[in-house]
Amino acid sequence: MIIQTGLRTDIPAFYAQWFLNRLREGYVLVRNPYHPSRVTRYELSPQVVDLIGFCTKDPTPMLPHLDVLRPYGQYWFVTITPYGRDIEPNVPPKETVLEAFRTLSRQVGVDSVGWRYDPILISRTYSLEHHVAEFEAMAKALFGYTKTCVISFIDLYQKVRRNFPEAREVERLEQIHLAKAFVEIGRTYGMTVKACAEREELSACGVDCSGCMTIETYEKALHGTLRA
Repeated sequence: MIIQTGLRTDIPAFYAQWFLNRLREGYVLVRNPYHPSRVTRYELSPQVVDLIGFCTKDPTPMLPHLDVLRPYGQYWFVTITPYGRDIEPNVPPKETVLEAFRTLSRQVGVDSVGWRYDPILISRTYSLEHHVAEFEAMAKALFGYTKTCVISFIDLYQKVRRNFPEAREVERLEQIHLAKAFVEIGRTYGMTVKACAEREELSACGVDCSGCMTIETYEKALHGTLRA
């Protein structure tokens, strides 16, 4: 069984101690957000759980407790973007997260950690040139610590439009320009660039559009085959 912790919130950044407590207790209760009266119990024993997946913008709170996770297979997606506090006021500086990423990779292994550079947005401050320069600087900083970078472009959901009214869609030619540049940079630093829920035409730019949270990804992290 795979436990994916990152689809509702950032557990490593905000609920690390709670999650560690659940591992020690051996189970977790999950309420269905659409039917609050429905609660499912998931066993968290290493005999049941093949792999735990994390999606975080700050793995730092979990780093002192990685020994608790050692009995489990792990896969970590760590998001690192070039945005400042104008966009992400509560995210640590990228230099801090880059260092945490390197520490995490040394502990869990290069096949168990992937870099997410998303969502990509374009503005006067965050121009195409700015993204290419920042992407290359980060890829250089993560050289040897991951083999994967996942990209996606901003989706203007209702909540996004409300909280970020100046945001705009990234145009098709802008996406292609960035995809080609990122793929070339990725090759230089030993990274495959993957797309998350983006159009298949990016594959013509060299982007892997087969998906990001795939069985293949998890089996590489485990260095084995998931049990049926």
